[in-house]
Amino acid sequence: MVYDLCLHALLLLGILWLCVSLIWVWRQRHAATSHATTRATRRSHANKLFPGLTHKPSCATCEDGAQEQAKAPPAAPSPMVTIRGCPRKVDTQHLFCPSARCAYYGWVGFGNVCTNGHPSGGRWRQLQCVACGTYFLEPHGTPLHGKRVAPELVV
Repeated sequence: MVYDLCLHALLLLGILWLCVSLIWVWRQRHAATSHATTRATRRSHANKLFPGLTHKPSCATCEDGAQEQAKAPPAAPSPMVTIRGCPRKVDTQHLFCPSARCAYYGWVGFGNVCTNGHPSGGRWRQLQCVACGTYFLEPHGTPLHGKRVAPELVV
């Protein structure tokens, strides 16, 4: 009986020693790897790239051409035509998607905006961009955006 108690106590001490030693080894390895990664991510400040052209243009005409290429507007996206369901009844040709990530951002009259009802029975329609799925209210981007008073009072 005493022999079993001594065996269990020694076994418990051995497991505790094993846990402590494993934690110590893990901390040593973690400190070594984190120190190595911070040294590897440091960059020298001598090699900085500059924005713009990588070489100097040979003449003024080439320099003007490089500036024109930088100012060229993006190509217009293709218009969306709905083929499912009944035709849209609400005119959304004067609205555009407010999300800067969308390809139709800033483009008016491409058919990508559709109405989605009046949320919570409010006065403004909820709109959705079909291309990116963004929801926004009808007065988005106008002086009435975010106002809780009647439009007649604001106007």
